[in-house]
Amino acid sequence: MRKTILCLLTMCCMATSAQRTLTVSVSNTMNMVRNDQPVVIQLAPYGDVRSAVVTLDGQEIPCQLDDLNQDETFDELCFLADLGKKEKRQYTVTLYETGEPRNYPARVFAEMVMANTKDKKLKKNQQNNYIEAITARGDAAYTYNLQHHHGVDFESELNGIRIYFDARQTLDLYGKFKKQLELKETQFYTDQDQKAQGYGDDVLWVGQTFGLGAFRGWDGAKPTLVEPVRSRTQRIISYGPLRTIVEIVDRGWKADAAKAPVNMTIRYTQYAGHRDTDVDVFFNKDVSDYRFSTGIINVKGSEEFSDKEGLRACWGSDFPTNDTINGKRETVGLALLVPQKNIASEEAANKDNYAYVIKVDGNHMAYKVTYTSANETFGYHSAKEWFDYLKAWRKEVRKPVDIQIKDCH
Repeated sequence: MRKTILCLLTMCCMATSAQRTLTVSVSNTMNMVRNDQPVVIQLAPYGDVRSAVVTLDGQEIPCQLDDLNQDETFDELCFLADLGKKEKRQYTVTLYETGEPRNYPARVFAEMVMANTKDKKLKKNQQNNYIEAITARGDAAYTYNLQHHHGVDFESELNGIRIYFDARQTLDLYGKFKKQLELKETQFYTDQDQKAQGYGDDVLWVGQTFGLGAFRGWDGAKPTLVEPVRSRTQRIISYGPLRTIVEIVDRGWKADAAKAPVNMTIRYTQYAGHRDTDVDVFFNKDVSDYRFSTGIINVKGSEEFSDKEGLRACWGSDFPTNDTINGKRETVGLALLVPQKNIASEEAANKDNYAYVIKVDGNHMAYKVTYTSANETFGYHSAKEWFDYLKAWRKEVRKPVDIQIKDCH
């Protein structure tokens, strides 16, 4: 009898701590298998959510709670759905007003490390002066070297990106041989032992170019760097386990010499199982009458692809560093997908970039970037393979899974 009472009390406590039970139906309307499809639920309607559990057919699956504005309240819950052709699945999401988020195996990684000038014994890929955010004044002399690998980096099992902490804000790329997380071990500086074990390395020289889809200004004739600014910030919003979110903040950016300065926040979201990265650009005011730019580097001798509707890509080979003796040419495929409504013009290729002139309707726009390295055992190894993949990727991006949420209390 006593055991029965204790069980009833436990069940009662669990029931009172559960704020909501949601039934989430996720439908794949396409005739193709779609794995790791992001399902994101806005939590504001459900009160102060402190923990959550997601189940499919009674089995718990990983989920993630994120505090996007850093006010100690979770704003979003996400999980990843695997769906067969034309398949519909029903998930149960239980939200609790107590507890802590559960721990699940990490499928993404993000890191910021300050340059270490003290401990000379640490190897270049073993730096441990970790930070979560950094802000530099606009007149700082040389922000590029403040961080160990020159800026925040992040990855999924398929990719690895670092963003330079300077006026370029360029996305530089890490090419992998295997599907795995590596940046915690290599920190973008793979040593010879790690290379022998099959770890990847830096595969792109970017210089002053867009690299992979950096967002910049436009002076009417060419792209401009993100300067002058009052300050620039990099910060990690979420470390995972299913998605990592990092932000670049430029305050007081004089994006147009004839107009008032603006504050810009660029949010990069990297989901597990994805080689593409979501880019959201936010402004503190309506910038409809400004013009900006983005694009991809014109890799030396690269072959270009454009559908003239926002998908632009290339395939080419170049040395990723100035060391052409010890290094080797790296072959990469790059691409970005910009909504057609945001394209003011598609610029002709020049020696540096394949560029778009961008218009923003209001104070927000979103686009995607993606890439492959020919080193990948799991990827693409010719321009044709890469461009064919991108056409399928474009269809998938433009037809997201259908998500229906029912609040069952």
